Amino acid sequence: MLADGELGRALVVAAHPDDIDFACAGTVAAWTDTGVEVTYLLTTDGDAGGDDRDGDGADMALRRQAEQRAAAAEVGVADVRFLGYPDGRLTPSLELRRDITRVIRQVRPQLVVLPSPERNWERIAVSHPDHLATGEAALSAVYPDARNPHAHPELLTEEGLAAWTVREVWLVGSPAPNHWHDVTATLDRKFAALARHASQIDDLPGLIRRLRTGLAANAARAGLAEGRSAEAFQRVATG
Repeated sequence: MLADGELGRALVVAAHPDDIDFACAGTVAAWTDTGVEVTYLLTTDGDAGGDDRDGDGADMALRRQAEQRAAAAEVGVADVRFLGYPDGRLTPSLELRRDITRVIRQVRPQLVVLPSPERNWERIAVSHPDHLATGEAALSAVYPDARNPHAHPELLTEEGLAAWTVREVWLVGSPAPNHWHDVTATLDRKFAALARHASQIDDLPGLIRRLRTGLAANAARAGLAEGRSAEAFQRVATG
């Protein structure tokens, strides 16, 4: 596992715009405050989101990309990338694995945050099919694809992207969390990031109340003092 102060670059992979901000924006803000370089990678274009819309799916995709960039800026992230796969129709294909592997080799992170590929029966909403597909493809990209110079050989021969070994993975939405990150100091920035997703959130105060309750429960489970808030992960070494 990475020691304290050892993290320099992190990649956060998610299916849809807003997924990262629900799951781990508080942790990301804490990282960027200490100089960690964070990249966001969204696998879908988000075109199937939003119940109240004036345009079509393409318009919604563009709006959600803009919202995600604005949300990322709230927590100190400037590098936001989109793969553009159709929202709601994602599969853990070899093409998706290759596209995530490409970004891992470009960014060369020590740590990757990604959705759990395991269905969570206690919190069904976190197990959206796109989340599961993104998690499976991203985990396969971490191991074995990104570290294997013979996987997706065109990345090396045509793009010059050498193999890279990610040392640690943090799963979000896992049914078996084993790590809780204290985000009390960055909670307001997490909520500011979520507020940027206006196309998806119609009752921000109500959402914040529910999130405060859940984040406080995470902190209690972690044994933190009363009044603290925490985001939950399953922390996995890749060695």
